[in-house]
Amino acid sequence: MIRILFLSASALSLVAPAMAQPGAAVTAANRAALREPSRAGYVDAVQVYPYAEGALYRLYAAPGRVTDIALQPGEAVTSVAAGDTLRWTVGDTMSGSGEGKRTHILVKPFSAGLRTNLIITTDRRVYHLELESRASGAMAALEWRYPHDELIALRREEVAAAAARPIASGLAVERLDFRYAITGDKPAWRPLRAFDDGRQTFIEFAPSIAVGEAPPLFVIGDDGEAQLVNYRVAGRYYVVDRLFGAAELRLGGKQQQVVRISSAHAQRRKGQ
Repeated sequence: MIRILFLSASALSLVAPAMAQPGAAVTAANRAALREPSRAGYVDAVQVYPYAEGALYRLYAAPGRVTDIALQPGEAVTSVAAGDTLRWTVGDTMSGSGEGKRTHILVKPFSAGLRTNLIITTDRRVYHLELESRASGAMAALEWRYPHDELIALRREEVAAAAARPIASGLAVERLDFRYAITGDKPAWRPLRAFDDGRQTFIEFAPSIAVGEAPPLFVIGDDGEAQLVNYRVAGRYYVVDRLFGAAELRLGGKQQQVVRISSAHAQRRKGQ
């Protein structure tokens, strides 16, 4: 027996959009991810795209012209794959040396009116390009800038600049007193040492304190109670504008880590 199923027009109207939806979603996603050349993005003849993971980058080529795709200096290519290798020529070359050595992917179409894609994988990231050939108006070259890397570099510069700044002015070396004991837990942020100049107390940490979570400082009063104290951060130092007999650095919730800083000459300082 053969059964024939008939769908009404209303039923078909519900099925058709559902069947077309995956293709429409892909088209819409690709269109939203596509980055086109812009006048503001050009540096001389080079189109500079801001790199974003998952973005598609447009490359316009022309027959008889080679377009240069320049990668980040020091970046090593692991693979290059083009959708159409019959009508597109894809090659590579290098420029520079040492840390400035740079890979260039060179593409050239055989004719106008061609479209394909190119995927470049490296030891740092993946590039997705949409290639289109036209009779004229080929892009001479394109490259990327890397906002994430720029932010990391800026942060490192800020940390280095802060570390290079003097923690205080007018310090008399002969007045510095290093008779402080550091006891308690041993977290990654445990200070290296503490000292004072008779007026201020300085707590020195490892350079990694700049990129991790910093513990708050509490001064232990004569009654044994912990009190928050005002201090400022200067590079990898806490600078407290007073002297104290004992203080604690505390960080964490239920399993709190505590590091105690004790002055070996606290009795002399009572009343200050």
